[in-house]
Amino acid sequence: MAIASNGPQGHLNGKVGNLVFYMLNGQPVVRLIGRKGKPSTLQLANYQEMAVTTKLLSKMGGFIKLGYGLQARGTVHNAHNLATSYHKKQALTGVYPNISIDYSKVKVSQGQMPETAGLRIEKLAGGLEISWDPTATHDLQHNDSVMVMICCPESGKDREYLNIARRSEGKCFIPMYEDVLNQQIEPYIAFISADGERVSDSVYLGNLNGAGKTQTEKQQEEKYKQVKTRLDQLESSYLGQLKENHGLRSNTKAFKYLEKEYRTLQKQLEHLPGKPG
Repeated sequence: MAIASNGPQGHLNGKVGNLVFYMLNGQPVVRLIGRKGKPSTLQLANYQEMAVTTKLLSKMGGFIKLGYGLQARGTVHNAHNLATSYHKKQALTGVYPNISIDYSKVKVSQGQMPETAGLRIEKLAGGLEISWDPTATHDLQHNDSVMVMICCPESGKDREYLNIARRSEGKCFIPMYEDVLNQQIEPYIAFISADGERVSDSVYLGNLNGAGKTQTEKQQEEKYKQVKTRLDQLESSYLGQLKENHGLRSNTKAFKYLEKEYRTLQKQLEHLPGKPG
């Protein structure tokens, strides 16, 4: 049952049939509910696009709040809505079912502050050093804060640094463990004024260490490893029994089952993707 709290001409709140009425950010909203049919390819593509986008933004909450918050002021949207909309439309590549992130198009911040000159990133022992031109102009202030986003697609150890340095310092250092430092790294930098009223577009600092393995490739490698491990176990038993029988095949049911599985896995492994190297 829906309630018209503001009279018969007011917005409903609740359920009427297969419609649900509610308020969202001060705006009246109505949506359809009910059992869904089999999704089309376009719907499946949309689901994957949203899933990939959501995963990307899941560890950027603080950065997105600052980087898109100014845009959201005075609108019915919030910072996360704006970031989701941008990345779903602009930062994806590939077609279903192989949709992925184009990290060169990721924008973790959007604003009016001019871009900073001299941006550079360097991999050092124990971490990353990011540097920039610390010179301030009438548009850029010495006390602007530096925000850095480090995406690590392989390990999933994404980190956001929302106040890692001041513009006047000209550089910052981000400590990282060696294993993560040598994996795929996608770094971004942005600047925000001390009062939080101005923010810059984020700048992509470029890929480090090349593209890592995709989720599909990791799954293929794991499958190959499982089959290879099982084959090695069977091979030891199979060859051992042949040796005990002086190279002759046994007529027992157990041996026949062993041989059948062994031959099947041998053939499967020949055509299975995910082989190391």
